[in-house]
Amino acid sequence: MLTIRKSQDRGYADHGWLKSFHSFSFAGYYDPQFMGWGNLRVINEDRIAPGTGFGTHGHRDMEIISYVLSGELAHKDNMGNGRAIPPGDVQRMSAGNGVLHSEFNHAPKDTTHFFQIWIEPNVTGIPPSYEQKTFATPEKRGALRLVASPDGAQGSVTIHADAKLYAGLFDGDESATLALVPSRKSYVHLVRGELEVNGQRLSGGDAAMLSDEGRLELKAGKDAEVLVFDLTT
Repeated sequence: MLTIRKSQDRGYADHGWLKSFHSFSFAGYYDPQFMGWGNLRVINEDRIAPGTGFGTHGHRDMEIISYVLSGELAHKDNMGNGRAIPPGDVQRMSAGNGVLHSEFNHAPKDTTHFFQIWIEPNVTGIPPSYEQKTFATPEKRGALRLVASPDGAQGSVTIHADAKLYAGLFDGDESATLALVPSRKSYVHLVRGELEVNGQRLSGGDAAMLSDEGRLELKAGKDAEVLVFDLTT
């Protein structure tokens, strides 16, 4: 079964300095039909205005992934990490038993465009931790590159959750397939461009929610960038 979630049906919040689309219920946006999908709880597409950002705030017992599309995201936390996250990097922060951090766009002119992703962990109360890795464009071109997994397979960042995250870039004749376990759930979020997902045409911001499917096929992309999640039910 495949259900399309159109871009325009997402929640939206405009805070002036922050413009955010919410795929699932978050903060002031609430829709009981979209509380998450499997153990995927949050996908926020955020745009942070120059010279602004999220001040220091806390999280607990959540796996948080940042995926930057343009600009840079400056991360700082009470574990001693202070890093800039550029496009091509994937950052993983395990909030564990509690972490404080901030995220800023220090650029004087450029907006930072990024995805903030929350996945529910399969362990709680662990010490917080941080990881950041670069996944170059050629690794994702015409392929689904594993970027986050429970065991750090293929050089991916390690998350404390029963989930995997893949990233891919598709244009023209480029295509990829992924074997799915029908008893699990999958979520395909088209970051930008156009792409055919199991025969359904998606445009930037659209998503496909899959269950009871044994195969994922991506093809006929037009400047497409996509995130694919393998999730528990």
